[in-house]
Amino acid sequence: MVGIGLDSDGHKRVTTGENFVLAGGTQETHEHMTEKAIKINEKLRERGKQLEQVSREEFDDIAHSVGLKRQPSQSN
Repeated sequence: MVGIGLDSDGHKRVTTGENFVLAGGTQETHEHMTEKAIKINEKLRERGKQLEQVSREEFDDIAHSVGLKRQPSQSN
């Protein structure tokens, strides 16, 4: 998973962990992204699966269960 915080407070933040790399954002945004990534990994462990083993639909379900939602795509 890759997370990019688009807001900034002048500090450069990068956090890596199991299945994720997070960059940017204010302290609050970066902490929020980190919390969600960790929770997704916990949900995967609860299901006995690795990230690469879940379908897009199952990942969406896990992401939704930790408070994330898919943004509708915009056509150009």
